[in-house]
Amino acid sequence: MVMTSVLVSRPGFQRWSAHAGVAGPLLFTAGFVAQETFLRDDYSPIADPISALEADPTGWLQQLNFLAFAALLLIFAAGLHRGIAATRFGWAGPALLGAAAVGLVLAAVFPLREDQAGNAYDPGNHVIAGVTFFSCSALALLVLSRRFAADPRWRGLTRYVGVAGVVGLGCFVMLGRFAMPEGAPLHDVAGLLQRFTLAVTFPALLTIALRLRRLA
Repeated sequence: MVMTSVLVSRPGFQRWSAHAGVAGPLLFTAGFVAQETFLRDDYSPIADPISALEADPTGWLQQLNFLAFAALLLIFAAGLHRGIAATRFGWAGPALLGAAAVGLVLAAVFPLREDQAGNAYDPGNHVIAGVTFFSCSALALLVLSRRFAADPRWRGLTRYVGVAGVVGLGCFVMLGRFAMPEGAPLHDVAGLLQRFTLAVTFPALLTIALRLRRLA
């Protein structure tokens, strides 16, 4: 019982979850950049979404990348919930991060495939994964910013995290409406817009994780 209580002690768990929050976006980014740089000569980071890395014999690497990020994001969400002052609906932000992690799992379970012409396509369910991850990531930031406002230790991040959430939602809408569908006006730069979306949400997640680590 003593060992168990030490392992799940709040400061210790928050510290480990903060480490997970830092590691998740960084390792995920390093993972897909390494693949597109060293393993895929036919891949375009400007035109192709990250999930297109799955449509290849080495696609299992990106599937593992999705799953590893999902696990780290779940740990981070659990520790973050404990690290902020409780509010009536305070569970919503961490829950949305958990939903984003579910989107990552779905991206691994329902990967893109490659047709006979060598083009990536969705057999049917991968789009759900993308919608879940990008929408819930941005919404989580927006909801968390309201919870931060109620806690003096976190209040300084309220505006930045809230703005990141709003911009992330705008990027999500742009991706879904103008970039990802075949024939959409920005389809040729879908990969670039997807990476820009991550460039908005990932730094916010890292900032939150670093604050949690300092408080723990």
